Amino acid sequence: MQSDLFAPALPEGMAYKPDFLSLDEEQNLGARIAALSLKPFEFQGFVGRRRTHSFGLHYAFDGSGLRAADPFPDWLIPVRDHAADLAGLPSEALVHALLIEYALGAGIGWHRDRPVFSDVIGISLCAPAPLRFRRKVGAKWERITVTAEPRSAYVLRGPAREEWEHSIPPVDSLRHSITFRSLKGEKP
Repeated sequence: MQSDLFAPALPEGMAYKPDFLSLDEEQNLGARIAALSLKPFEFQGFVGRRRTHSFGLHYAFDGSGLRAADPFPDWLIPVRDHAADLAGLPSEALVHALLIEYALGAGIGWHRDRPVFSDVIGISLCAPAPLRFRRKVGAKWERITVTAEPRSAYVLRGPAREEWEHSIPPVDSLRHSITFRSLKGEKP
């Protein structure tokens, strides 16, 4: 995790690890994601520009919530294990994986991950992206931006998960990400 005095400020509860993956691992994962049957992200009737595929569990934004999804493929299990290790969790605690393709111009608006989830571990692939954070402090917004570099990973828990919203503005080149989540209330 970052401990450098000159490292960027992070929201409390966030950890960031550059070079979480090797270049070969990143390229292999990018090819695996590109080969998936990705579908446009849907949110309450709105279709987003990013395309996704879930493993383990799928969260539907049509009011139905969580449901079973395809099991984790063999090639994703070592990545999940590595992400769990980074977060200090047993591998089986990470029950949801969301693989995302951000095409040119795709982003994600301000949000907090659904309250059914606990820890969030994100892995950035192919291109850097400004991961923006904000939280209301009185009448103003406190803001922090962390550049999610290719091959990096981050963990969001506690205040970073519950007090801060985050977003990614439209990207200017192809980007992939893998987000693992644990469920709230389940003991690791």
